[in-house]
Amino acid sequence: MTSSSKKAAPAKSAAPAKTAAKAAPKASSGSAFAKPLQPSKELAEVVGSAPLPRTEVVSKVWEYIKKHKLQNEANKREILADDKLKAVFGRDKVTMFEMNKYLAQHLK
Repeated sequence: MTSSSKKAAPAKSAAPAKTAAKAAPKASSGSAFAKPLQPSKELAEVVGSAPLPRTEVVSKVWEYIKKHKLQNEANKREILADDKLKAVFGRDKVTMFEMNKYLAQHLK
């Protein structure tokens, strides 16, 4: 009887975890990240002028950074802004963690 009790307990504890895991994707499917936003004229110089979801804007900015080799070689977390990115960031350099804060200011 102890062996059947042991088998029943893990099944009960696993069921709520599966339910919670299934609920999470539904909550994020209507995410604000997927909503197309209009880039400012400064950001449009880097990503184009068409409205894009936030995730796509970040991807295009990273493509631009890598294409123009704007990552600091000594500290890969640091982005060295060229003239176009300086107009977006307002600074000579930002960390990859700060980048989204500056991009958000250029999306409507």
